[in-house]
Amino acid sequence: MNIVLWILQVLLAVAFLAHGAMMLAPPPEVAVQMNAMLPRWFQLFLGVAEVAAGIGLILPGLTRVMPFLVAWAAIGIMFVMICATILHVVRGEMGPALTTLVLLAMASTVAYMRTRVRPIAPRGR
Repeated sequence: MNIVLWILQVLLAVAFLAHGAMMLAPPPEVAVQMNAMLPRWFQLFLGVAEVAAGIGLILPGLTRVMPFLVAWAAIGIMFVMICATILHVVRGEMGPALTTLVLLAMASTVAYMRTRVRPIAPRGR
């Protein structure tokens, strides 16, 4: 089970690091579409939050320094994915809404399992 959780964590981290980087420095053609939908300050906020979540899914678990942050990162991703799903459904974008639901399910699994079932032990225990 621990291996499955690590795989989920790595997949989520890669997805959120990539999407966060794209929010921080979007290609010009994507920037036009994003600017029409969200103000730039909010794009930057989301980009920083997603990069931080991607790091938070991996680094605390690897170092075993404050490993509870893995679950907190997953909980933060859950909140962002709920909001993103609502946004996509309201806009009638069912494909992206399905993608965000899958990411929400993955983050929910990591959050629950790392909190209740298979928490990562802190260093020194």
